[in-house]
Amino acid sequence: MTIDAPAGVAVVETTSTNRDQSSYVDWPAIIAGIVLASAISLVLISFGSAVGLNFLDFGYGDGPNPIFVGIAAASWFLWVQISSFMAGGYLTGRLRRRYFDANEDESDLRDGAHGLLVWAGAAILGAVIAVGGIGAAANAVGSAAATVTTAASNVAEDAVDPNAYFVDTLFRSEQPADAAVARDEASRIFAQAALGDGTVPDEDRAYLATVVAANTGLAPEEAQARVDQVIANVEAARQEAIEAARIARNTAIVGAFLLAASLLISAIGAYWAAQKGGNHRDKNTVFADVFRRF
Repeated sequence: MTIDAPAGVAVVETTSTNRDQSSYVDWPAIIAGIVLASAISLVLISFGSAVGLNFLDFGYGDGPNPIFVGIAAASWFLWVQISSFMAGGYLTGRLRRRYFDANEDESDLRDGAHGLLVWAGAAILGAVIAVGGIGAAANAVGSAAATVTTAASNVAEDAVDPNAYFVDTLFRSEQPADAAVARDEASRIFAQAALGDGTVPDEDRAYLATVVAANTGLAPEEAQARVDQVIANVEAARQEAIEAARIARNTAIVGAFLLAASLLISAIGAYWAAQKGGNHRDKNTVFADVFRRF
């Protein structure tokens, strides 16, 4: 290519790189950021777990307040997640190759986009690891449950019969059954009540009192009082189970929202840190007081 220039003016010809043949995405820098973010998360979460377990004492006392433990664990996890993503984003911005076909704003946008890719890659990697661990635990629990179910089915096949309770009512008589049969029948009565609202019908209460009096020698009034007490205890245990399930459900909902919010904040932090790393790269910024060369 020939360029005509006025006399006395020097013209320097440069060969520009064809940007259509390459990508602006610097994958080595992104992978380096993902590795750093994952490593920092692993180290800090392990450290936090060790500190948390140090506060648990199973030998005596009531133990730490669960609310305090939950708040502390959530705060630590949030800080670890945000700081690790920001560190990975900063490293990627610092290592990314700068293409000088863009102005400063475009360069900042590209640096921030690399930080978002670090955030996305590290989040997916963490999800894969978490799902793999949950899957392994589920397989182990499933194997144990299958073994227990097989053993139980060999000795208590009638316990899972949905009609067992109704069959019992067909053969009730004035002569109460022996202790072993009475225990099984009482279990089925309570199981049937648990399928509903937990209420034991009056006829079942009366029958249980008769069976208890016949097998224990208690007076009818005392047997009825014992039946009422046991039914009250079963209902209290049922209500505790319902409350525990409600708390677990609410905790899972809050945890899911907090996880989503922390991931969003982490994405913003990775974007900003990558831009900051790119600015330090362009300005050749060094931290002599921190990384002093000897």
